[in-house]
Amino acid sequence: MAQARLFAKALGALVLFALAWFAGGDPARAQANDGWAICNETSYIIEAAVGRPEGRAVMVKGWIRLLPGECRQAAPAPMTRGVHYLYGRTAATHRGGLRQWGGDATLCVNTTSSFEGQNPSSCSQMGLSERGFRRVNINQQQRWRTSFAEAIPFTLARARQQGLQRLLSDAGYEVRGVAGGSDPRRLSAAIEQFRADARLPPNATDEQLLNALEAMARRRTDQYGLQLCNRTPQPLWTAIARRRGEGWESRGWWQIPAGECAMTIDEALLQGFYFVHAVMETPQGERKLAASGEPFCVSAAKFAIIGRENCDERYYDSALFTAVRTDGKPGLVIDFSERDFLPPGIQPRRTEAPIRPPEPAVAPGKAP
Repeated sequence: MAQARLFAKALGALVLFALAWFAGGDPARAQANDGWAICNETSYIIEAAVGRPEGRAVMVKGWIRLLPGECRQAAPAPMTRGVHYLYGRTAATHRGGLRQWGGDATLCVNTTSSFEGQNPSSCSQMGLSERGFRRVNINQQQRWRTSFAEAIPFTLARARQQGLQRLLSDAGYEVRGVAGGSDPRRLSAAIEQFRADARLPPNATDEQLLNALEAMARRRTDQYGLQLCNRTPQPLWTAIARRRGEGWESRGWWQIPAGECAMTIDEALLQGFYFVHAVMETPQGERKLAASGEPFCVSAAKFAIIGRENCDERYYDSALFTAVRTDGKPGLVIDFSERDFLPPGIQPRRTEAPIRPPEPAVAPGKAP
């Protein structure tokens, strides 16, 4: 019993040391006190865009990358008093889909690369996308701080600890116990295993650790799941359908701006094929996918519908979904280009042969 207590005490000390080491880092980067500081009090890596007044114009800049628990300068002092703007999105590394922090002020952003300049009167004419920014009323010239937060608020140090656990999980390392909560033993083992796998030197900084974790998580995200990408100049509304147990499930909507992607399934694909549906919004009207498809139930609002029969009787609409084969791959990226869509007003045709329930590409419960 005494040995067990000593082991538990040593293990707890090891985990606390690992988290304390991780929560360290460069104080100058962790506390950006000069000018307008934006802080990440979440467990996600956030990419931020900011807008600041300049005369009658608004200058917009992105993307400012914020690690969990990090603060960075968004505008130098002295600042212009008045309304500034802030928008944030999670990095594509994280599983579970895109999360956004914003508001009702519409500004233009370049979704695919860094940008800086005066906000134009029309986003689409400049090849940019609209995003809803949060208004931040700054009434001091020397120092101001605005934070991104989750539903459960974290301190900066706690955000870094939670961010470490999230990135380890996103990279494929098990950190939770049987009951679903954080397991200090598994967390400690995962940290040491990742350091060995990534061949990090003993004196690696917390930023080097996070960057290496992000790179590994991004590679894993690219290899698993079903990702839909919009390569058209217009926004898309997308949905998917797949087998669920003995029946079918259709799920949507994912709105995908031009040039962006959405992860619709963030786990290994085990079935032989899945179904996708996409509608392009244009000034002339909606454009449907040209490929033939099979009917599934949909709804005007966000939906997750079990079964594909009797849609009308269940007060749902019906739409055609196009089959995509997995060929045994655990992950697929589907690129929608403009040539994949019919002209406005033209309807796609239904597949003549009815579909059969697909056999799993990999036996259920087994990793591909």
